[in-house]
Amino acid sequence: MKLLPCADQGILVELADLDEVLALYAELVDAPPEGVVDLVPAARTLLLRIDPQRTDLRRVARAVLAADPRSGTRPDAGHVEVPVTYDGEDLAEVARLTGLGERGVIEAHTSQEWTVAFCGFAPGFGYLVGTDDRLEVPRRSTPRTKVPAGAVALAGEFTGVYPRESPGGWQLIGHTPVQAWDLDRDPPALLSPGIRVRFVER
Repeated sequence: MKLLPCADQGILVELADLDEVLALYAELVDAPPEGVVDLVPAARTLLLRIDPQRTDLRRVARAVLAADPRSGTRPDAGHVEVPVTYDGEDLAEVARLTGLGERGVIEAHTSQEWTVAFCGFAPGFGYLVGTDDRLEVPRRSTPRTKVPAGAVALAGEFTGVYPRESPGGWQLIGHTPVQAWDLDRDPPALLSPGIRVRFVER
């Protein structure tokens, strides 16, 4: 673990891997150190943003170093079910890459609980990690210039739902009518860090 100051209102915690990020985030999100106003997880880091009127970076750094995250722990910020029609353009290729067959890919995707590890790429795009590594597949060698909103996809250890039409190189396995990003909703993002997700076949 390495702690770096981020201007005068934040600490960036560098960790060995995503599992360590999730464990530390789970430890701190329910009981953040005094004066911490935001926690932002990423693939290998956790950013703590502070209110300098209530605390200082040294005090927060001590609290982080004193934390005792349990390996394998994941945050729990609530549960969401996402209905999916498994008709993606890359479903057959994912079936070939994994050796599971199309039905096996669908069953592996729907039979496990996924956790939003972090968000990025576009507003509302959550990077979800599961517990079954049989679905780990590479990104497409040639990205698409247009992926429709609602596309459900796989890349590496992650699954995700495209919140709007955009370019993308993930393997498309299906689509959902659920809006991942809606400015008329509070909060706009359906999938935020710590949310547990179950995909349900339509």
